[in-house]
Amino acid sequence: MSDDLWRGLRKEARETLEMRDYSRPDLEERVRGVGARAGELAAVDPAARPAWWIPGVEIFTRQVYNQRQRGYFAEFARQGEGRMGTIGFWPRQWATALMHADSAKGFHIHPPHIPTGTDPEAWFAALYGDKPAPAQERPYDLEQWDAMFFLQGTCEMMLVDERAGLPRRRMRFVIEGDNRPGPDNVGIVIPAGVAHGLQSVGNRDLIMVYGTSTTFAPENEGRILSSIEQPSLPGDWTTYFHGR
Repeated sequence: MSDDLWRGLRKEARETLEMRDYSRPDLEERVRGVGARAGELAAVDPAARPAWWIPGVEIFTRQVYNQRQRGYFAEFARQGEGRMGTIGFWPRQWATALMHADSAKGFHIHPPHIPTGTDPEAWFAALYGDKPAPAQERPYDLEQWDAMFFLQGTCEMMLVDERAGLPRRRMRFVIEGDNRPGPDNVGIVIPAGVAHGLQSVGNRDLIMVYGTSTTFAPENEGRILSSIEQPSLPGDWTTYFHGR
């Protein structure tokens, strides 16, 4: 920082002055740190994904057709076609969820299936290692995979791979709901064993549609550091309510 540029300030102010870095880090640094845009990740060639990509995660573009003064129309996926068709996954159950503006949920995680008598690290190495098995060999019907998209709002999503023996890769990116048509309207597929946290950012409620490879079972709904989902009360309210 040039002393001449700021010499009009008092010495004490100059000594505490900080400058913001406006440079743009590369995609890997952003997706593992401050976050990237979903459209950037959807543009990555599935056949040449970088080493930091979490195996099994899919992010693919969705086209939103906006009709001025009427609304919009958008597809999610067609069974047997597109990325969902390529990986051989189609949900057995569909659901919706709404998150109010400025709220968050997660981290959620679902237990991966490990065949009896098989070492988890060896199992994942066979599925996702240097010579990965075809996607159609993934046990979708025995573990919960999520496929989701957003009708409204802006979602910041964070993914962390917690599967035994695989590198602890992480991905952070922003997805736009269909009410904001553009390159960040995407579909996402999240494997079992990958923790996922979501934040609703902006001033609109976040509306999500998601499908799962298995039907809902409470025992498969794990949480990691999910205290953000708990209601927060002032300390004196808590003390009074519990009569302490």
